[in-house]
Amino acid sequence: MAEPLTEVLVELRGLLLDAGLVHAVASGRRHRGPAPDWRRVELRPVQLKSGRRLQEVRVDDLTAHTRNLDDAEVATAVDDLLAAPFGNWHVVGATGTVQVRVTKKGEALVHRSGTGAVAQVSHDRTKKRLLAPDDPLFTELGADAGKRRQVDAFLRLLAPELAAVAGRDPLHVVDLGCGHAYLSFAAQRYLSTVSPGAVTLTGVDLREAARARNTALAARLGVAGVTRFAAAGIAEAQVPPGDVVLALHACDTATDEALARAVGWSAPLVVAAPCCHHETAASLRAGGAAERYGSLLKHGILRERFADVLTDGLRALLLRLVGYRVDVMEFVSTEHTARNVAIRAVHTGAPADPALVAEYRSITTEWGLRPRLAVLLSEELTRRHGGEW
Repeated sequence: MAEPLTEVLVELRGLLLDAGLVHAVASGRRHRGPAPDWRRVELRPVQLKSGRRLQEVRVDDLTAHTRNLDDAEVATAVDDLLAAPFGNWHVVGATGTVQVRVTKKGEALVHRSGTGAVAQVSHDRTKKRLLAPDDPLFTELGADAGKRRQVDAFLRLLAPELAAVAGRDPLHVVDLGCGHAYLSFAAQRYLSTVSPGAVTLTGVDLREAARARNTALAARLGVAGVTRFAAAGIAEAQVPPGDVVLALHACDTATDEALARAVGWSAPLVVAAPCCHHETAASLRAGGAAERYGSLLKHGILRERFADVLTDGLRALLLRLVGYRVDVMEFVSTEHTARNVAIRAVHTGAPADPALVAEYRSITTEWGLRPRLAVLLSEELTRRHGGEW
């Protein structure tokens, strides 16, 4: 049931000023009125040499701006943040979590849970893990410190955007191209601590061996009743629509197939960590690039890296054209994997700026490309923007 926004903002103010604040995120825009000056703002306590501070990170289209607030600055900063027209809030305190979405009528849909974390004020070098170090998943995996850090880095991609799936019961996670699925299980286990009801998981992988292995692991973890694995291709797998859709290191255009399925479901939250980019690389090798850039593509290693950037940049642009807000960021350190780029997309349904269509057509024409994702989304793109894709 919707609540008066003014009253909910007062509640949020108390949580943001409380010493037990763990983490808070304001994101998105409201259905009416101006957009916020920032795409997202995050707050969390940190311990510096000069003492405890509240760290504010304001993110725009180009970069993140960080400042550490002392006690005299906090109240003003919080009031300014609450006055901004953000559409979503996710606040974690010592005693619970509050998620807020502002409706078209300017009211607040609120989900409150009592599963808050104990606040841990920390220096950047020490972080509270989102999945407990003694979780049975790590025991089953025999996970070393590097694997644990990778799990934590992945969960931190999800955490700031959980307002997109607030109140869904059950909350359905779909991992397309799941492989060994340890990140799928990590997502399910973490989301179960912050969601009001059941968190179901469906994993899809071509290999029957992966299905059998992951099914057995689900039984050992005690989640067999809410978990299913299928041996099938991403495009044809019979899968209920996902609320959180993952595509982690799916090879080449398998990532595009996963993103296309997510778009077809209007999935609220999508996280993809692409793997190889053979399609674009092959096109560049075949001379599809503009001739005047030939010297840039002469060397194989540079050509491959440029193919990575071009492919994922176009994926992000295409998702924006079909109603998603998109961030492209580092997934984990390169010491763990060279494929460390993540695409995080949140469905807003907002119409795209027509200038983005012109930008997309200019890039693909110049480099002689027709990305697989554009082919898979061609009907949707034509419906929204006209023309051929």
